[in-house]
Amino acid sequence: MTGLHIPVLWQTVTLLALSNVFMTFAWYSHLKNLNDRAWWVAALLSWGIALFEYLLQVPANRIGHTEMNLGQLKILQEVITLTVFVPFVVFYMNQPLKLDYLWAALCILGAVYFVFRT
Repeated sequence: MTGLHIPVLWQTVTLLALSNVFMTFAWYSHLKNLNDRAWWVAALLSWGIALFEYLLQVPANRIGHTEMNLGQLKILQEVITLTVFVPFVVFYMNQPLKLDYLWAALCILGAVYFVFRT
């Protein structure tokens, strides 16, 4: 019996999605939780969170680069970033869902089309 083979695209997407969760918290959670602290405290804590982002993002890009070019990896990253960011903004930061997110998603969908077409 052979082991489970997960396609490169799904390995990459999974690792980048997890990486993006850490990235989003590193970049923005201090705006909610650390407003009463010095900026450098927020920077150090964000840096610590970002370490986990890099521990996932670097292997994700190395795996993805075996089948995708840099442009495809970048656009894939942007799609995932928006997919993670919208729930973060709505549910964690308690900000309203904006129609602008839909327009941004449509623009990124166009970018996906152009970089992944053969």
